[in-house]
Amino acid sequence: MIATRIIDRFVDVLGKSVAWLLFAMVGLTGCVVVLRYGFDIGAIFLQETVVYLHGLAFLVGLSYALQHDGHVRVDLVYSKMSAGRKDLINLAGHLLFMLPLAITIAWISLPYAAKSWAILEGSPEVGGLQAVFLLKSVIPFAAILLALQSASLAVQLLLNRGKSH
Repeated sequence: MIATRIIDRFVDVLGKSVAWLLFAMVGLTGCVVVLRYGFDIGAIFLQETVVYLHGLAFLVGLSYALQHDGHVRVDLVYSKMSAGRKDLINLAGHLLFMLPLAITIAWISLPYAAKSWAILEGSPEVGGLQAVFLLKSVIPFAAILLALQSASLAVQLLLNRGKSH
């Protein structure tokens, strides 16, 4: 189905793109350490940038991990099941748990992000990033992305199940 391919491609490209932020996080953390311990200079701006990058990488990475089956799974029984049973469990997981959770997070976080945008919320720290509203916007975006990826996987499972019978 074309919609699932578009969602999957978007999540894949976005996930691979934000993965590069991890290198930036390592570099910036190294700079913060050198500035702090080598020159006795505090760098709130850089420290907050690391926090923002961390949040962005992990929130956007949720849907990428789901797509690539990189999420944590307790598979004491699952690994011994047939492919058909695994598909049923995955489908139930998407429809009963992941989709409702992702939609709930999006629903609750939209007003949270909107209030932050209304005041253009910034850092309470002197010299901090004045873009807290942007970081808070990633929460509903990530939840919507997670819901789309979960729906895509559920549709694929349903379509594949229909072909196997």
